[in-house]
Amino acid sequence: MPFIRTTTNCSVSKSTADKITAACGQAIPLLRGKTEDWLMVEVTGEKHLYFKGSDAPCAIAEVQIYGKGNPAELDNLTDALTKILSVSLNVPSDRIYVRYEEVAYWGWNGSNF
Repeated sequence: MPFIRTTTNCSVSKSTADKITAACGQAIPLLRGKTEDWLMVEVTGEKHLYFKGSDAPCAIAEVQIYGKGNPAELDNLTDALTKILSVSLNVPSDRIYVRYEEVAYWGWNGSNF
């Protein structure tokens, strides 16, 4: 049940959002037991987003996962997401944050896992 929310101050076309979504789907198996079948992705562009006091291109990917993450797997996903956003949005990798949240309760289809 992963959810990846990407927010950027760059303009994001539907085509670019589709590419980011597809790439996230290919990357999510880096987390053992996670598949694209359960992945939800949100891509939001043109936000008033500042990093290091500048509005130069930047982005953040916020990843929520059900349960605990394995540190080595999270490192691998951070690397993959950074590359995806850097290439797709033309944002330097040192202006991209990846944030994780481990969720104890996750609901779907009227009940919780």
